[in-house]
Amino acid sequence: MSTAGTGADEHTDPELDPETAGLAEPGVVTVVVPTFNESGNVRELLHRLTDSVPGRLPCEVVFVDDSTDDTPEVIRSAAQDCPFPVTVIQRETPEGGLGGAVVEGLRAAGSEWIVVMDADLQHPPALVPELIAAGETSGADLVVASRYLRGGSRAGLAGGYRIAVSRTATWLTKALFPRGLRGISDPMSGFFAIRRSAVTDAVAAGVLRPLGYKILLELAVRLRPRAVAEVPFVFQERYAGESKSTPAEGLRFLRHLIGLRTAAAPARMVAFGLIGLTGFVPNLLALYLLTRGGMHYLPAEVVANQFGVAWNFLLIELLLFRDRRGHRHWADRLGRFALLANADLLLRIPLIALLVSGAGMPVLPATALALLLTFVLRFAATEALVYLPRGSRAPRGDTA
Repeated sequence: MSTAGTGADEHTDPELDPETAGLAEPGVVTVVVPTFNESGNVRELLHRLTDSVPGRLPCEVVFVDDSTDDTPEVIRSAAQDCPFPVTVIQRETPEGGLGGAVVEGLRAAGSEWIVVMDADLQHPPALVPELIAAGETSGADLVVASRYLRGGSRAGLAGGYRIAVSRTATWLTKALFPRGLRGISDPMSGFFAIRRSAVTDAVAAGVLRPLGYKILLELAVRLRPRAVAEVPFVFQERYAGESKSTPAEGLRFLRHLIGLRTAAAPARMVAFGLIGLTGFVPNLLALYLLTRGGMHYLPAEVVANQFGVAWNFLLIELLLFRDRRGHRHWADRLGRFALLANADLLLRIPLIALLVSGAGMPVLPATALALLLTFVLRFAATEALVYLPRGSRAPRGDTA
């Protein structure tokens, strides 16, 4: 990672602005801007920030850059005309996507308030003083620029498809996190201000684990700011360049939702059970084909179980424990998972035999019932022996 600073040390305009009267003295706001190939936008962004942020509101701008083009050089050139300090942090590895870049910016910020915004000018720089003023007036730790308040608009979203995706994502996040997102009408907004004191400890402890570009959701759910305020804003059209919203980012967003929703053990157990339910399909299909082909149902149970094991392992790796795979090789995880799943047969097969021979149940319903009865034990063993290193505890997380 490399950093570079340029620009003036402070504002030179001494005039007081009525909108920012009463704000704290110097170092009051750091504007964090994550960038990925935004060379056509950053000069205009700095120009508008210079025009929008009054001299009474001391400001610094931190760009966290993952670009493959000349964006860092353009930033450094444009910063020469800025009346406030401008820093460029270039990341060697774009871990966590744009959300990870924001976390890096939060770590570097030295001001009382941190404003996060995109570089493409869809977030109007003129709103920065209003965000800070709203936070100071209300005493909130988090101030969200919302498209869904009176006076706000999502007019800059291009096309019906993106509008539909935005609506669906907003509805889904609010449904999954009703408590964590209380008071936030636009959880998909990427434009907000947050007090540095509300994030310092979490950043230092590595609590934030963003995946993709929806960092506000990560902050609101994991940190639970003590008070939230909102101001309306009109989402603008992109000034230059291409949108970073792609189907791949959509999939990352869904994985992020699952990771947040399953941060607590009870939620993980429910997700584990739902994944196990999907494993019924390959398991029972294989069992049907094997028994239909003449194999006795007991050895057929052993063979069919491997199909369910492979299916469940794939989904658990991709959806449930994606962020806990670093301490063991995938082959080690697969071996442990398969061993536990097949050891489960030592309990399940006698139970199936009892249900079939003793209770007269058909083979398939007996198998399904046995799977349901043993899944809690399988979840606890899987989490402890496959996805947690020795002596570790699962990370705590928000559950609502």
